[in-house]
Amino acid sequence: MAKTKQQKEQALSQALEKTNQSKSTVIGSFDQVTVNDIELLRAELRQNEAEMVVLKKTLLKKLLADKNITGIDVDAISGNIGVIFGYQDEVAPAKIADKFRKEHEEQFVFQGGFLEGKFLSIEEVMALAKLPSKEELIAKVIGSLNAPVSNFVGSLSGILRNVVGVLSAIKDTK
Repeated sequence: MAKTKQQKEQALSQALEKTNQSKSTVIGSFDQVTVNDIELLRAELRQNEAEMVVLKKTLLKKLLADKNITGIDVDAISGNIGVIFGYQDEVAPAKIADKFRKEHEEQFVFQGGFLEGKFLSIEEVMALAKLPSKEELIAKVIGSLNAPVSNFVGSLSGILRNVVGVLSAIKDTK
């Protein structure tokens, strides 16, 4: 059943709202992917505070035009169009989509994306997918900050061990 004009406008306004809330967006096309696989993808996205919406080409064109994003030829996309919105981590949507793309080689293809209102090419989306996540970066920074302290504590304990060893040797000789 065809959607009414009001339903299409509502879908567009919802997509615009999601775009405004998202930190990054990845656009991909998929064909011959099972419903179960798409549901698994959506579940993983939900765990990472992201979501995927399937849009028609006309709605995607209007969405991109409204956000003044150029660089993607929507008419050249074949198959269904999935738009993945990431609300917390800028890297998570690209990482999850890239993992899904690797599992479904020819069934899911990146078409681009946008980050902070700027268009990302397919190569840029793939590069974004290779970046460490926000949690990994935080862990690395904390590890870097913690390293000098733990090294200092290790040095102090080594000195104390040596003092105890010297005192024990003096005790043994007497």
